[in-house]
Amino acid sequence: MGPVLAGVLQLLALTAALALVYVPLGTYMARVYTSDRHLRVEKWIYKGIGADPDTRMRWPAYLRAVLGFSLAGVLFLYLLQRLQGVLPGSLGFSSIEPAQAFNTAVSFVTNTNWQSYAGEQAMGPLVQTGGLAVQNFVSAAVGIAVAMALVRGLARTRTGDLGNFWADLVRGTVRVLLPLAFVAALVLVACGVLQNFAGIHEVGQFLGAPQQWNGGAVASQEAIKELGTNGGGYFNANSAHPFENPTPFSNLFEIFLILVIPFALTRTFGVMVGSVRQGWAILATMAAIWVGFVALMMWTEFAHHEGALRIAGASLEGKELRFGVGASSIFAVSTTLTSTGAVDSFHSSYTGFGGGITLLSMMLGEIAPGGTGSGLYGMLILAVIAVFIAGLMVGRTPEYLGKKIGAREIKLAALYILVTPALVLVFTALSMALPTPPHSMLNPGEHGFSEVLYAFTSAANNNGSAFAGLDANTDWYNTTTALAMLLGRFLPMVFVLALAGSLAGQQPVPVTAGTLRTDKPLFAGLLLGAILIIVGLTYFPALALGPLAEGLAS
Repeated sequence: MGPVLAGVLQLLALTAALALVYVPLGTYMARVYTSDRHLRVEKWIYKGIGADPDTRMRWPAYLRAVLGFSLAGVLFLYLLQRLQGVLPGSLGFSSIEPAQAFNTAVSFVTNTNWQSYAGEQAMGPLVQTGGLAVQNFVSAAVGIAVAMALVRGLARTRTGDLGNFWADLVRGTVRVLLPLAFVAALVLVACGVLQNFAGIHEVGQFLGAPQQWNGGAVASQEAIKELGTNGGGYFNANSAHPFENPTPFSNLFEIFLILVIPFALTRTFGVMVGSVRQGWAILATMAAIWVGFVALMMWTEFAHHEGALRIAGASLEGKELRFGVGASSIFAVSTTLTSTGAVDSFHSSYTGFGGGITLLSMMLGEIAPGGTGSGLYGMLILAVIAVFIAGLMVGRTPEYLGKKIGAREIKLAALYILVTPALVLVFTALSMALPTPPHSMLNPGEHGFSEVLYAFTSAANNNGSAFAGLDANTDWYNTTTALAMLLGRFLPMVFVLALAGSLAGQQPVPVTAGTLRTDKPLFAGLLLGAILIIVGLTYFPALALGPLAEGLAS
């Protein structure tokens, strides 16, 4: 079997598995977030944190709860890292330096999982499991909660009630993420992923020096790392490490975990707004982008003009032979089109155009299917933009799901769209213009610029992957990427929740013959076009200076 055919067959198998669980998982999550019943364990949690799950929240209260909970997470994780050296379970590692501890705390609380350190050389199981893995669960649950608030805003009328953040957070963790992660961890252990607390042990000699490896609760962290679209690896090599991802099957299973909740949430959306066809339209747009980008990535990595690569039959540098080019391409696109950031190959070693595809995937806003929750609310914001464009073309007030898109709504949607590009381009420009930051670049020219552009694109979009050639463990990059992660996560949430509150307070508009049908293929095509045009106009100059220039020069 040829490598191209193997890649295509894996893509088909992955698509079939996602299709198999789409309806049951999406419908189950809709029941979770519309239920009035609280499980006993949930009641214990509410009592422990002093929250009333039945209190109805308007959007300012919901936002305060999101920000307060996230701030507490940042402070806790920062202190845990700073005190690692005096706490048990450190494996003898010293405490993390302040700038790096701040960066890491922000990274995991914002669901980014950007790592400027090597996990197996810096953190013991207390921080890895008790700190980072916990944030992998709750940061993903926060994203889903905000998405559910926006869906309620679209579904409800003449009310300010968006639900209860604490109920959404706890239910998402207890009823969705924990059981799925438990099953996933068992599958990964069966595939050979480590799950122990063995600590550091010597495994032999290498060039006359002792070689040491860490044990750890890897499978349990790997499961939620992918399922919650987090991405931070237990080991520095991330999912390219055989202790995290040992076989081709485990690799395909991890891609499945990355995609399953974001895709299924479109079904949840359709059920909650009372029209599953609306969910199908959003799903079709997401799937078209994902399949198209996978096809482009496979083409760039299999078909090329460089002599050495042509003789080898593919661009194999930076890729694991046990996975091959096809599976690595699927993983790279899936991890950058979501907010995962996990890697089973090194994106810096991809062809110029291949690296550009990973960049463009994040620049789209990670909406196809995007992160857990963030992908859905990002796509719904773009749906509002698309409806507004259609309204301008036909000369009538735009409507989406029976809600008028007026001046307030379009301003909030526009601010959402503008925040992330502003963060990416401003921080990239500063890093190239100031005298010290360019010293962190491993490569000169177009590829070096791509390293910096990739870092801030990844941080501001809460992805977390890196181009690998950039030395990001400096005060400048630890601070600026942390700021990009914070602002890139929470400023958009402000606009999403404000939009949800505005929509929830409206009286529904009756459907007429002139109403744009947003559950039809025509609207899906309009939405797809709007996404590509908006991103193209925003980022094309930066892409032209980096990956496009490198690809054309090769």
